[in-house]
Amino acid sequence: MVDLHAGVHMFVGFLDATFPNRRIGRDCPTPWPPRSPDNTPLDFFLLRYVKDKVFSTPVPDITNLKARITDAFATVTEDFWRTRGEKLNID
Repeated sequence: MVDLHAGVHMFVGFLDATFPNRRIGRDCPTPWPPRSPDNTPLDFFLLRYVKDKVFSTPVPDITNLKARITDAFATVTEDFWRTRGEKLNID
């Protein structure tokens, strides 16, 4: 069984291997300040939604992690935004 921190480290390792020296964020090759004005509430909502889907149960391996990320984003459809937009009061 893999704990949350190990899953995060596996994901960061995957990003670094797939996109070498192109990751953006704090302590990354391309620095990005916290609370950037480019991030909107919808960005935070989407990231939280995907994170909750991916890590709802322990991630056993990198293959499963990749599949969960792909599956989570596959659920983000036009209908997804339409129903969430009504709840979030998004025009």
